[in-house]
Amino acid sequence: MQVHYDIKNIPQIKNAIVSQGTFDGVHLAHKKIIERLKQIASIKNGETVLITFEPHPRIVLFPNDNGLQLLSTLNEKIHLLEKTGIDHLIVLPFTKEFSRQTSEQFIRDFLVNKLKTNTLVIGYDHRFGKNREGSFEHLKESSDLYGFEVEEIPEQDIDDVAVSSTKIRQALLNNDIKTAKKYLGNNYSIEGKVIKGKQLGRTIGYPTANIEIENSLKLIPQDGVYAVWVWYNKEKFGGMLNIGNNPTVSNKVRSIEVNIFNFDKEIYDEELKIEFEIKLRNEEKFNGLDELKNQLYKDKIHAFKLLEM
Repeated sequence: MQVHYDIKNIPQIKNAIVSQGTFDGVHLAHKKIIERLKQIASIKNGETVLITFEPHPRIVLFPNDNGLQLLSTLNEKIHLLEKTGIDHLIVLPFTKEFSRQTSEQFIRDFLVNKLKTNTLVIGYDHRFGKNREGSFEHLKESSDLYGFEVEEIPEQDIDDVAVSSTKIRQALLNNDIKTAKKYLGNNYSIEGKVIKGKQLGRTIGYPTANIEIENSLKLIPQDGVYAVWVWYNKEKFGGMLNIGNNPTVSNKVRSIEVNIFNFDKEIYDEELKIEFEIKLRNEEKFNGLDELKNQLYKDKIHAFKLLEM
C-alpha cells in the first residue's frame, strides 16, 4: 500500500476506484466498503484508493469538544489498512479552509481533476463537504455530469445492530471487549512506547513494561486487569495488562503496564502493540505487596488459560 501525504504529487492512478471517510478503527462496515472496492477494481482492472483525513474532522470543526476518543491513531489506521490489500491511501490535511470547501468543489477539483475517479464507493448515509451538504443523491447528479460511477453500500448490520465507531467506543468503555472485537473483526489494540516506571513489578516477580500513548485522544479501555497479546518486533507474546492508579502502592498517576509472559529483554524506548483479549477483573487495593503478589499469580494462571497458552 502506498501512502500519499503530499496531494500535489500523487502519481497517476489507473482507473481509480475510490472511497473516502475517517475509517476510525477500520471496523467491519469499513471492511465491507474495502472489499467492494477490490471487487470493482478487479473487474475494471483498476487500483483501489482510500481517502482519509488528519486530524479527525471533529477536532477542527469542534475544537472545544473534549468528547472525541479515537479507536485508531493515524499510524494504527495505516497498519490496519495495510492488511486489507488497498493499493493507495491518501491522507488529506483537514483544516478550517478545507472544511469550507463545497461538495461540488471537492468532487470537481479532487475526485475528478486530480484523481480522475472511475468509481466512487461510499458507505450508508455518507455525507461530506461544507455543512455536510454532499449526499449520495448529490453524488449521483455529479457522476452524470463528470462521467464517473457512484455506488452506495447499504447499512451494514450484524445481528440487527448497525456497526459504527460510536458503538465500538461504547462497548470498550462498558468493559464489553467481546462486542468490540465482534464489530471490529479483530482485537482492539493500542500502540505505544515503553518508558521507565517505578520498577516495583520486578521486585515481586512480575516485571512490567510501562506504555506511553502519544495521542491523548486515543481511547483507553476502563481501569482493570486484562489478558492481552503483545507484539514486539513482529513476535507475539501473551501477557496481562493493568490500567489504573495502582492503589495498593498509592500511585495517583494513571498508567498502562503490561507483564509479558516468557519474555526477558530491556525494551525501553521501543514500541509495543497491545491487543485486548478479555478483561480479567477490576483494579483492586490489596493489603500489602504479598496479597498483591498472590492475586497476580492467580491473574497469570487465568490469563494463560484464556489465551490457551
